[in-house]
Amino acid sequence: MRLATLRRARTEPPLPGVHGVARVDTEVARLAERARPGDIAVLDRLDIDAGSARLLVAAGVGAVVNAAASTSGRYPNLGPRVLMDASVPVLDRVGPEVMRLLGDGDRLRLDGDTLYRGEMPVASGERLSDESAHQQMERARSGLTHQLKAFAANTVEHLRTEHDLLLDGEGVPQVDTVIAGRPVVVVSAGHGWREDLDRLRAWIRHTDPVLVGVDQGADALLSVGLRPDLVVGDPTLVVEDALTCGAEVVVRGNRGGDPAAAAGHALADQHGSRAVLFSVTGSSLDAALLLVHAHEAALIVGVGTQVELADFVDRGRADMAGTFLTRLTVGTRLVDASTVASIYRRPTPAWPLWLLAVALVAGVVATAVLAGDATTVGEWRQDLVDWMDGVSSLVGLSGDTGDSAGGGA
Repeated sequence: MRLATLRRARTEPPLPGVHGVARVDTEVARLAERARPGDIAVLDRLDIDAGSARLLVAAGVGAVVNAAASTSGRYPNLGPRVLMDASVPVLDRVGPEVMRLLGDGDRLRLDGDTLYRGEMPVASGERLSDESAHQQMERARSGLTHQLKAFAANTVEHLRTEHDLLLDGEGVPQVDTVIAGRPVVVVSAGHGWREDLDRLRAWIRHTDPVLVGVDQGADALLSVGLRPDLVVGDPTLVVEDALTCGAEVVVRGNRGGDPAAAAGHALADQHGSRAVLFSVTGSSLDAALLLVHAHEAALIVGVGTQVELADFVDRGRADMAGTFLTRLTVGTRLVDASTVASIYRRPTPAWPLWLLAVALVAGVVATAVLAGDATTVGEWRQDLVDWMDGVSSLVGLSGDTGDSAGGGA
């Protein structure tokens, strides 16, 4: 009988580069929410900011393909540096057609400055390196003076269009949630939000603040077991549970009409949420801060918010003016979560003191009972017993006398 010849299967060596599944979206926060570790994020984002980059790093993407320029030179944005420090390869300036050519689930490979789908190249661009990212940042810094001048002009324009809201609170919608006189925690899904919430756990349990989720901040609250009282921003960016958990929804819309806001309002209504529209020029976080400030919050604690000068610059010229003026309006009511956590001291429970008191009484009783008759404690014990016997005898005599008097009568 002739045995079949065993053949060892030949395996082709893997092609070089970063392999991963495509996740394609124009909205970075939504893309980061859907991405899985090792996926290749395909986006069209001019001047990637640090917050967006941190979301991608936290999602564990294997590479980033940007149709636009990750640093255009308008201002020194921090996103590319965050990605490079996390060793995430970035293919830059590949062109807007990549958003049409690629779809979710495509198997991609990034090798050098070329992106492949299977064995076919589909896009090419500039592969960022530490040196090129540094050079782009330096060129952007040289133009920062012009950007600051533009920021000053935008600030004046923003104040002109929003002075009624910023100075008098006009246009702020009414909400059913009671905010006046209560502390408020405003949660944005920015850098460090999970650590901030972990530090605030004990304070939240003790003070029962109003919890406000800003866009994906509502998802962040739900993910750690906390239910938001208010969801502010774009309902299309949050999970369905955030719209059905009983929270009020405040839809942020642009002044003069906003189709996206109308769609968000309809989505909230569809899930049975109480929804109101807040028309404001600025970000969802700005809207949330102005809302709780106008409703007289006692304290506003920011979680995952960005407050440093570098972050203001990194946000870009369009958002800087509104964010800056919002922070000035809210003023000292706004504090960082780390500040609250550092000064909060959990109240000492009363039960250890009661336990100590019981232990002391038990010790005294045990000493009195077990002490010998010849000791001082024994003599005190005997005196106490004799005194109690005397008292009981007097009580007995008093009772007998009363009975005798009653019988004689």
